[in-house]
Amino acid sequence: MTMRTRSLGLTGPQVSALGLGCMGMSALYGGGDRAEGIATIHAALEAGVTLLDTGDFYGMGHNELLIGEALRTAPAARRQQALTSVKFGALRGPDGAWSGYDGRPAAVKNFAAYSLQRLGVDHIDVYRLARLDPDVPIEETVGAIAELVEKGYVRHIGLSEVGAETIRRAAATAPIADLQIEYGLISRGIEKSILPATRELGISITAYGVLSRGLISGHFTADRKLAADDFRAHSPRFQGDNLQHNLNLVEALRKIAGQKGVSVAQIAIAWVLAQGEDIVPLIGARSRERLAESLGALDVVLDAADLTAIEEVVPADAAAGERYAAAAMAHLDSER
Repeated sequence: MTMRTRSLGLTGPQVSALGLGCMGMSALYGGGDRAEGIATIHAALEAGVTLLDTGDFYGMGHNELLIGEALRTAPAARRQQALTSVKFGALRGPDGAWSGYDGRPAAVKNFAAYSLQRLGVDHIDVYRLARLDPDVPIEETVGAIAELVEKGYVRHIGLSEVGAETIRRAAATAPIADLQIEYGLISRGIEKSILPATRELGISITAYGVLSRGLISGHFTADRKLAADDFRAHSPRFQGDNLQHNLNLVEALRKIAGQKGVSVAQIAIAWVLAQGEDIVPLIGARSRERLAESLGALDVVLDAADLTAIEEVVPADAAAGERYAAAAMAHLDSER
């Protein structure tokens, strides 16, 4: 495995071709292992991964504290190469319930102050609102982040799960480095209007859900029991007939992966990497074992015949079930 780099848009930083999504180390996939999470972040940095992605609401600050500890205990050279990408704005209760989003300028600055403290850094490299606040124009939210950029607390502005119109309005307000949004073999909605808009504007994609939360990793089985606090226990793609349909797609993909001598996860990640230099997949590895497997995707070369074969067995819109439950889908500006 040789780490390559890609640029986050026309104005953003150079980052590793794969980023590490740290959410699952703290929340939404059942209980996490703090020591293994820190060891995984260290292993990622050692392998040349520079982009660490989180949200201030992952475990109500737990994930930022975890990353902060990992950075403090990493070798200085590795710590200095790390770039933090942070989402903010999600409102939660003590019981973990979700209660909306806050993109007001005063809230933006408040969220940033807490994130800087938890991460133990003097600046955030890419800062973004997790979901569009329907009560606050995107221009106001982006403008507030731009003020943080001017003061040195933030280096670059990102977006998350917004549609083409919102992207254009944001880009007219301040330079945007990247859009973070779900993109993978069975989540290809951005190809219709969002990806053309970001490419027109010189904005990169940081793609999460490249393995659809483990669904197309090659490791998920129909008889797996999920904890009540695991997001997937309530996700339409993991329910009943939907799950079996989607696992059938995985088995078809497994045959192609086997022919190339790679794993299902590796070929799925490699497919996303092959979609353009402006796309940086975020791998949600929670352990060093899964991290090593995912990084192996960097050495998978897919030619035109390979890509055609993959899309024949997993065509666009092949997945059964929405990527979120109805209540969460309603918050996605990218789905309107």
